[in-house]
Amino acid sequence: MAKTKTNSEDYLRMYRQMVRIRSFEDNANQLYLSAKMPGLTHMYSGEEAVAVGICEALKTTDKITSTHRGHGHCVAKGADFKEMFCELLGKEEGYCRGKGGSMHIADQSNGNLGANAIVGGSMGIATGSAFTAKMLGRDDVTVCFFGDGATAQGLMYEVMNMAALWNLPVIYACENNGYSEYTKTEEIAAGSITARAEAFGIEAHQVDGQDVLAVNKLANDLVARARKGEGPFFIELMTYRYHGHHVGDINREYYRSKDEEKDWKDNRDPIIRFRAHLVSEGLATEEEIDALNAEIAKDAEEAVKYALDAKYPDVSEVDMHVFSDIKHALA
Repeated sequence: MAKTKTNSEDYLRMYRQMVRIRSFEDNANQLYLSAKMPGLTHMYSGEEAVAVGICEALKTTDKITSTHRGHGHCVAKGADFKEMFCELLGKEEGYCRGKGGSMHIADQSNGNLGANAIVGGSMGIATGSAFTAKMLGRDDVTVCFFGDGATAQGLMYEVMNMAALWNLPVIYACENNGYSEYTKTEEIAAGSITARAEAFGIEAHQVDGQDVLAVNKLANDLVARARKGEGPFFIELMTYRYHGHHVGDINREYYRSKDEEKDWKDNRDPIIRFRAHLVSEGLATEEEIDALNAEIAKDAEEAVKYALDAKYPDVSEVDMHVFSDIKHALA
């Protein structure tokens, strides 16, 4: 069972994981801007404390489902830089052999059941995973990440009803970053988001998604209780995305101001806040943190170079893993 993070080693790991996510996203953005990455991607920068705070409360065998903005969840659950960048660039060594791309990365070895380009699309998968764990008598917990916009999907209410009826070990983690694509959350979500879960008798919490320690403390408590059969649970995590809805969403003034973005970056950045905490508590020096940041930046840079030089899948794989041969399966 995952322990509450209480010492310098665990705290530094959480800090490292958040910086790894930020470094990955910075490099992914540059790959897009330099026209080296096909398609679009959705940046997770600014929301790192959510993924890390929750995933640090999980075991490797615990499961997560992700979203179109899913790189942070992947990295926080243990994903490797090289395989991640290979996937983004469509290379053979990617997690899905280059066929999933940014929005469909799955890493079964670390319990990541996959990102999903459909808004709220993984809610059924996560609930099914929790149902499986309960039926097989396992103590695994599943966390379903989704954005505030996904609360408009009917699927959420169907699966929460089932999860509540059957006391499934699932935690619904709503990353409320204030916007559903280009529209403020308050303009698309009537009433309280947590009250929606409470209507099904599900215990719901709201937490500062920029405070990794607050997120981790709550996650550890709920995960432990879910293992004992007290689930499901619902968390609304108040956070913010620094980039636009996707990497091509550059001119955002028509739906949010530069002053708003600057305020979140300057005053509520989860990495800056946690760094200050580590230093003030004597858990690390500024020099040690600078060295750690440099090490991560170097790892990311080397992983990007590796992925750029890696080979593409052979053309013979074009229909591999794409569909199921029913006749062969029934033979």
